[in-house]
Parts: sequence; structure tokens; C-alpha cells
Amino acid sequence: MCSSLLRFWAGLSKTSFIERKRVCDIEAEQKTLRLADSAGFGHVVSLLARLVSLIMPELPEVETVRCGLERLVVGKQIAAVTVKVPKMVKTDLEHFVMTIPGQQVQGVDRRGKYLLFDLGQLVMISHLRMEGKYLLFSDTVPDQKHFHVFLTMTDGSTLVYQDVRKFGTFELLPKSELAAFFQKRQLGPEPTKQAFRLKPFEAALLASRKSIKPHLLDQTLVAGLGNIYVDEVLWAAKVHPERRSASLKKAEIKRIHDETIRILQLGIEKGGSTVRTYQNTLGMNGSMQHYLMVYGQTGKPCQRCGAAIVKLKVGGRGTHVCPRCQR
Repeated sequence: MCSSLLRFWAGLSKTSFIERKRVCDIEAEQKTLRLADSAGFGHVVSLLARLVSLIMPELPEVETVRCGLERLVVGKQIAAVTVKVPKMVKTDLEHFVMTIPGQQVQGVDRRGKYLLFDLGQLVMISHLRMEGKYLLFSDTVPDQKHFHVFLTMTDGSTLVYQDVRKFGTFELLPKSELAAFFQKRQLGPEPTKQAFRLKPFEAALLASRKSIKPHLLDQTLVAGLGNIYVDEVLWAAKVHPERRSASLKKAEIKRIHDETIRILQLGIEKGGSTVRTYQNTLGMNGSMQHYLMVYGQTGKPCQRCGAAIVKLKVGGRGTHVCPRCQR
């Protein structure tokens, strides 16, 4: 039981994702296993629950979760489904719990911040929201009040969805309806050079009266940006988060476009942002927090101009900005 859970979380330590070439960090996994093997199972589970609850699931973090799930559950057949919080399932609940058993997990993909479990003709769509996370147990699942969705496999293992806030969502759709699902939500392109084209991005911004930060967060311009990475992108582009989108110069828009691709790619390569140092305890967390220039740096000197970083509220979100070089 312990080893399967640890292999799963070790797989979340780092991942590189470039044009769908997926590589998990074997060195980090080996370090995690060595450390965890010396601890009792209950001790490890409690540490993991505390560690992962601090990870902010933006695109790099969701891609890191996807990498771990792909390594652990692809090829497994689902024997039973239990849902303890019905409101999490946004499609028909009875259909969800009756149809998934018997299906094989053929792949785990991602679109923006959505995880996509490929079940052949069907797809199970999972959104982690604020604090969702997955754990895999090889046999007995401990009793935990924040375990809400259970996928029991024919090999006796169980994939458990944990969510303290119960904000996560699940949907089961025919694969043929997946494109319409994302079109309805007006989900923007993936942040890659091939998909995220400058001209449509520029046109959408110049036609909008929204402030640039809330506009980037609404997922229609580009998929996957959250509070951490929007702050980082706007700092790198030297653009103040309160600027009206339509006021931006074309050179500024290009910087935002290019920095979005660069910073999200870097976040993926570093396994996401673990925003407190405690998360390095078992050596299984992302390292992007060490590359953050502005997020969480309130009062510290700007790495570019030396002015003190300040924290504002923009669109109701805590926002980190350099008051001197972001205009």
C-alpha cells in the first residue's frame, strides 16, 4: 500500500512537457522512495496531505498531476465507483457511477486546467479547483473525511480524489462531445507557440475594456493561467495588472504573449510552484517557487529595478506588482 502511494506522488515531483513529450524526474522519485521507505505509512500520508494542499493547481501543477496519473493508472480497469459528495458530479450521477465500472483507463490528458481520463468512447473530466488532489492506494484506503470520490480498480488498487473545500468537479461525456464542452466554456488555446497565436490575442485585447489581469484569468484568451503565473507574466512583460486591455501597445501585447508561453513552459519543466519551503521536506515537490520574480515577494526588492514589490487587490485577487517598472 505504501509503495504505490509513494510512487504516485514521486511521479508528481517534476515533469517536462514539450509538444506532448512527457518525462518524469526519476532522480526525484528515487530520493522520495528512499526517504519514505524509512517512515511509517500513516506518517507519510499525513505529510503528503499537508504538502499537496499548499500547491496552487494552475496549468503547470495540473500537468504535473497528469504525468503522475498517466504513469500509475493507464491500463487499469475500473471495477467500481463511489461518490460521497454528489454535487461534485455535474453530469447525471447515476449514469456516472453505473457507466464507468468496466471501463479501462486508456490515457490521461489535459486541456487547460482540466484533467481528461480517456475511457475509450467516454471521457471523465476532472477539475481540481482550489485544493483537489489524487492519491492511489494499492489495497486498503484509510478513513479520511476529505476523501470524496473513489475509483476502485480490478487489481484491488483505488484512486481517491481528496478535496478539503469540495470545489472539484467531475463530468462523464461521450468523447464526441468533448470539443463542444470546451467551446461552450470559451476555453482559449493552449499556451504553446503552435496553438497560441499572437494576432487573435492582440485583437481580443485591443477590443476589450477589461483590466489585463482579470482578462488573462478568465481562460478565454489562453488556457491555464492562474493567479501565480499571471503575476509573473505581467511582471516579465513590464505591464501593470490594472491596465485596461485596450490601452496596451502592440509591443506590450507581444511581450505578454511571449512571456505566457515561456513562463508556463518553465513552470511545467520545474514541476509547478510549491509556495512554502516546508514542501521540500520529502524532496517530491516542484521547484518553480524558486524562479518566481514577483508572486509572494511583497516588500522585497524588484529583481529588475530594486523597488519594493507591493501587493494589491485587482479584480478581487491578491496581486503582486513592481510599482516602478510595471506600467
